[in-house]
Amino acid sequence: MIASLTVDPKLGFIGIGSMGRPIARRLLESGYNLTAYNRDRSRAEALVGYGAVIANSIAELASNTDVILSCLANDDAVRNVYAGPEGVFANARPGTVVIEMSTVNPETSRELYKLGAARAVSVLDVPISGSTPAAEQGTLTLFGGGDEQIFHNTERIFRAVARQYFYLGPSGSGTTMKLVVNTLLGVGMQAIAEAIVLGQKAGLQRDRLFDVLSHTAVIAPAHIGKLTRAASNDYSAQFALRLMNKDFRLILETAAEMRVPMPATAAAFQINTAEAANSIEEDFSAVIRRMENLARLKSEAKA
Repeated sequence: MIASLTVDPKLGFIGIGSMGRPIARRLLESGYNLTAYNRDRSRAEALVGYGAVIANSIAELASNTDVILSCLANDDAVRNVYAGPEGVFANARPGTVVIEMSTVNPETSRELYKLGAARAVSVLDVPISGSTPAAEQGTLTLFGGGDEQIFHNTERIFRAVARQYFYLGPSGSGTTMKLVVNTLLGVGMQAIAEAIVLGQKAGLQRDRLFDVLSHTAVIAPAHIGKLTRAASNDYSAQFALRLMNKDFRLILETAAEMRVPMPATAAAFQINTAEAANSIEEDFSAVIRRMENLARLKSEAKA
């Protein structure tokens, strides 16, 4: 095991997507030696200018790095990267630390932890909370699960990409916390959409409604930027509908397993799904437009 990170570790990063790219770039800009791998090689090659080395395979990356980070689309992608003869666990050296940053089912995190332990590889689940701009600015929030000492030993890496990070408990605790947070994120946006439509239908002027609402204490910081953009009907993706949709499914699946009723979340999921059918790559705040359309509002959004 890596007892401490007194010597700069060699980092590997798998998954150079909308969140992985800015995180990997910040690690490079912080001086880390980083090897990148992505199924679409061109995405990894975009980091060469920042000093990244490109791996030809997951096996090559895993066998030559001390700490492996990954940011992947879903549970299946995570399993494909880590399991199998060409995966991380079959090729990583004993003592390697894995920082798995994807939003997945907590059971998947626990599964990875057990598979890693069998190979003397320490696995942390450290999902990300924050949008693409937060990743670019290094102001993300991270939730950690796994071995507490390993988590603290890797804090120097976290400081390069996040404003704050928290240790929650054993394996799966980080991904569980991410589902808790995104429950509020998704349901909160649906509540905001309904409140906006109520105000417009009752005669409030749309621009003033958005402006005043964004200055009230009831709007969370994560939603303020969404309101500003939605006021001008800008739903370009910072956190895509398809990702919120995936998270809603994970939340409700996990709740069903534990027999936790979540009626408000289920209702928000349905509206999210309806809008995703038309605009899956837009921002999840597009549910505001969906509710305006359902209420038959003749507004700038409908135009």
